[in-house]
Amino acid sequence: MKLTDFKALTFDCYGTLIDWETGMLAALEPLAARSKPPRSRTEILETYAVHESSQEHYTPTLKYSQLLAVTYKRIAENWSTPASWDECVAFGQSLRDWPAFPDSPAALRYLKKHYRLYVLSNVDNESFSHSNRRLEVQFDGIMTAEDIGSYKPSLRNFEYLIERLGSQGIRKHEILHVAQSLFHDHKTANEIGLASCWINRQHDKAGAGATRRPESMPRLNFQFNSMSELAEAHRATAPGNSG
Repeated sequence: MKLTDFKALTFDCYGTLIDWETGMLAALEPLAARSKPPRSRTEILETYAVHESSQEHYTPTLKYSQLLAVTYKRIAENWSTPASWDECVAFGQSLRDWPAFPDSPAALRYLKKHYRLYVLSNVDNESFSHSNRRLEVQFDGIMTAEDIGSYKPSLRNFEYLIERLGSQGIRKHEILHVAQSLFHDHKTANEIGLASCWINRQHDKAGAGATRRPESMPRLNFQFNSMSELAEAHRATAPGNSG
């Protein structure tokens, strides 16, 4: 299997293209500093991962910015640290300020020359519009949890993805799903038979970050530590490619 075997790349956004951990840590820092004892980076992210995935499971149709507000409320309660609802809502709105990883825009511009590009994200459309501007590329399709009515890792989201791309003439074996989250993305990609590429943004950090660990390691067809590594690997694979 080679990177040049595919016609379309489908992306998880947050954690893969957008540096959500930097964004959420900045937004959670005031709450974490007020809690007793103060919380470490690893503890903040792991607590977030538990409550976000639980909320996605129980309220699959809740708009993501609102889901983030409820997640913040649950974290504050678990830390016995009072937080007003306005503070919870502000955390939900902070997503629009989360930065892109520095390598994402250039890598996407390069890959756009060779593939059709799609997003499959656990987000709402309004929130993603702010992130999209930071990524500086025109995607061929954007599929959000708000569109689908469920959150990854639901099989439903990936069935929707395959049907949508099929309507544009792209078959399942021509799709490579590119994602950081083993829990939200790669596990279900395995179940539905999609080839997948792991962007291991956590390779130089302790813990699993802001996503839960899967019960077992999914099968991976490709693995890189960044989007720029993926672009470089394609550049090296494609004969005569000057990119």
